[in-house]
Amino acid sequence: MSQEYVMSIAQEAVLTALMVAGPLLIISLLVGLGISIFQATTQIQEQTLTFVPKIIAIFLGLLIFGNWMLNLMIGLTTRLFTQISTLGM
Repeated sequence: MSQEYVMSIAQEAVLTALMVAGPLLIISLLVGLGISIFQATTQIQEQTLTFVPKIIAIFLGLLIFGNWMLNLMIGLTTRLFTQISTLGM
């Protein structure tokens, strides 16, 4: 197994992790930004106000993007397991 092969596997794994985490992180960022703008305009300085909307938004994001995210992870895992058989000892 060459160094380039290992690096390509690592690169694919990192890219898959970013693609899986990306939509939920963007949703969380946008909801947090919206709530902070709301807090700044209304001068409500409640610390716990951001948690419940973010949790609901992440849950809705999982419902929307969950199938796509799972297919990405299954695809990576399948490719890795099929490449294991070609490596040999």
